[in-house]
Amino acid sequence: MDTALVVELGQQALWITVLVSAPLLVVALIVGLVVGILQAATSINEATLSFIVKVGALFLTLAVVGGWQINTLVEYMRSIFMRIPTLFT
Repeated sequence: MDTALVVELGQQALWITVLVSAPLLVVALIVGLVVGILQAATSINEATLSFIVKVGALFLTLAVVGGWQINTLVEYMRSIFMRIPTLFT
């Protein structure tokens, strides 16, 4: 196993990580921004309000894209397992 192969496997792993985590991170960012703007506009300084709304939004997002995330991770792991016989030749 040479250095180029290790770098390629690392790049693939990082890319899959970005793809799988991006929907949840984007939703958390947008919901946090909207709740923050609403709290600033209404002078409501309750920290749990932002947390509860984010958790709800993340739950809904996970319900929508969770299947795709699992399929992406399974396909990645399947491709890694299929490459095992060729790694040490």
